[in-house]
Amino acid sequence: MRHIVLLRGVNLGPRNRLSMPELRECLAGAGFSDPRTYLQSGNVVLADKARPAEVGERVRAVIAEEFDLDLEVVVRTRDELAAVVRRDPLKRVAVDPKRYQVSFLSQPLDRDQVEKLASLAVGEERLVAAGRELYAWHPDGVARSKLWARLAGSGLGVTATARNWTTVTSLLAMADG
Repeated sequence: MRHIVLLRGVNLGPRNRLSMPELRECLAGAGFSDPRTYLQSGNVVLADKARPAEVGERVRAVIAEEFDLDLEVVVRTRDELAAVVRRDPLKRVAVDPKRYQVSFLSQPLDRDQVEKLASLAVGEERLVAAGRELYAWHPDGVARSKLWARLAGSGLGVTATARNWTTVTSLLAMADG
């Protein structure tokens, strides 16, 4: 089964520096098949027979042991990621894939949390929650967005990491290739 492993907070500034070639080598050494990375921000596509939660635990353990980093990890299967792309609830408004973000959550947020997040959207910003994903459109970018600041922070109460739409669709293509 193909898995997409998303590491939170990798290679953003001086903290949590992680070499993608070294990561691939360590994951292969730990028994994962065909680990491939995308960009430098902690995106891995690999094959393994285990369930996503177990894959995440094993990847996190490898990173802790080999790189002395305690990183949060979110995993989706290839089919789960394909469903995220098919769902695309903001496709009619999100015209710039670099300003369209998907936050991948370890578990769904409750309705009150989603409503509080949605209330932070300003102007043309949009937020749609669908299961364990939050789709967010930031037409004016994320620099001054209160919504993005909350989504990117650690205050959601669940493990979460976001990728722009270009990265999401590229990871699906890698999983299919």
